[in-house]
Amino acid sequence: MRLKPLQSALFVLMAGGAMAAAHADTVIDNANGYTLNAKGDVIQFASMAFDDNGRIIAVGSAGEVAARAPNAKHVDLQGRTVLPGLIDAHGHVFGLGAMLTQLDLSTSTSLDGALKSIADYARANPQQAWVRGRGWNQEIWKLGRFPTAKELDGAVADRPVWLERVDGHAGWANSRVLALAGITNATPDPVGGKIVRDEKGVATGVLIDAAQALVTKVLPQETEQEGRIMLDRALENMASVGLTSVHDAGITAGEDRLYRDYADHGKLTARIYAMIGGTGPDFDQLAKNGPLPSYGKDMYALAAVKLYADGALGSRGAALLAPYSDDPHSHGLLFHTNKEIDAMITKAIKKGYQVNVHAIGDAGNKQILDTFAKEIPANKALDKRHRIEHAQVVTLSDIPRFKSIGIIPSMQPTHATSDKNMAETRIGAERMKGAYAWRSFLQQGSRIACGSDFPVEAPNPFFGIHAAVTRQDKHGQPIAGWYPEQEMSLKEAFRCFTLDAAYAGHQEKTLGSLEAGKYADFIVIDRDLFKISPYDIYKIGVLETWVAGRQVYQKK
Repeated sequence: MRLKPLQSALFVLMAGGAMAAAHADTVIDNANGYTLNAKGDVIQFASMAFDDNGRIIAVGSAGEVAARAPNAKHVDLQGRTVLPGLIDAHGHVFGLGAMLTQLDLSTSTSLDGALKSIADYARANPQQAWVRGRGWNQEIWKLGRFPTAKELDGAVADRPVWLERVDGHAGWANSRVLALAGITNATPDPVGGKIVRDEKGVATGVLIDAAQALVTKVLPQETEQEGRIMLDRALENMASVGLTSVHDAGITAGEDRLYRDYADHGKLTARIYAMIGGTGPDFDQLAKNGPLPSYGKDMYALAAVKLYADGALGSRGAALLAPYSDDPHSHGLLFHTNKEIDAMITKAIKKGYQVNVHAIGDAGNKQILDTFAKEIPANKALDKRHRIEHAQVVTLSDIPRFKSIGIIPSMQPTHATSDKNMAETRIGAERMKGAYAWRSFLQQGSRIACGSDFPVEAPNPFFGIHAAVTRQDKHGQPIAGWYPEQEMSLKEAFRCFTLDAAYAGHQEKTLGSLEAGKYADFIVIDRDLFKISPYDIYKIGVLETWVAGRQVYQKK
């Protein structure tokens, strides 16, 4: 990859304009720095100065920056590589915190192994009234079916056990939970959900999508203290992998209160661009005064709404126009009728919010594109940069509509490398032409906002950059890449986790690159992203993370 030479960074330095008279408090020197300019070119720099408010004064060569920053404190980075802080455009912060404080089944490779982990965890935590966890994946276990309540009873029978699938779109319950939730063989499937049953119609213990609400309504309510612990753990984890900003895809009123409290007390170590979960009572409460584009020195924003069109591919909840290739009796699940989703989107748009809708299957994506095509012109809301989250399986004729309607595809590169073991089985080779189709979106000029969907995937953004440019998992499989014609260039992947992710949150003027006037959100890493083999990108480790010129993480 050819980079702009070092002196090109002087464009960034000179772009300071009105910032020239500001006082620089800190200068980082001797950096192997990379950033993007306004055109999206990757350029290099050796030094950067920022003030005590965390705003960048100058970026460029050591001599040029030093001239702008007399009497500043200098930090010698000894030639280490510096990048803009990375942005995850789709994560679940409290979900990550929950995974870090509950049972994590994401590394289990068999049903027997998972059951042993569950039993061990229950024995080690006798004080917990419920055994809670997440991360199981029956595809990795190669079961050819979902696990059952009876199997779970064999691990823990004396307490309720509720375990969310890796994608969060299915839950596995033991018999105690089914009884508490009042789920019997006669319980009907709710709209947008499915109670998995055997050939005799017996509820087996797995609940898909909206059916999970039958259990969540009887779950013990989280305390504020538990919420704080989850948020603390998530922030620590995010800082350690170089995330300086996260778009939290669906929060509650209680989570909003915690975010504001943390912002008020300087406890947020990553910027949060939050989406209100749905247009129900929480939305009515939080939207009374309209969108909140900035709060707590730009550490928090609440200017978007998160809605759902359908479920996930792994649990066959993603809504497809034609039946699943491996289940000809199922099209998946649309969560709402056209009229219902239209009303939700209209309600959010009229209140001035960006609307970001989860859509994985081609029917889910089509439904949302059809609604946006009608509602955006009617409400003159193009400037809100509405998004489809995941845009995972899209018919070829619908891909151009993202560009023509003005919809941002918010995509997660590691979903492709995690799903490659089952995606083509689910949808067949023909539909794969519009699946995980990053190159198709980029070629038409769409700006992709990249994320991970953590805790569905690991929050490490270098895993995402690696997947984007290689279309391989961390074992180097498949050797030629999975549908390699859809891979990104390294510059494109870098942009989609920085400047384009910031753009998707209306924050490109303050975040996403290291330029004069923007925030000094940056990371120091242990190897050169632009010189190592693309196949080693996932190995990159973060040494330091800085937000607004304040170090929030240092590797021990």
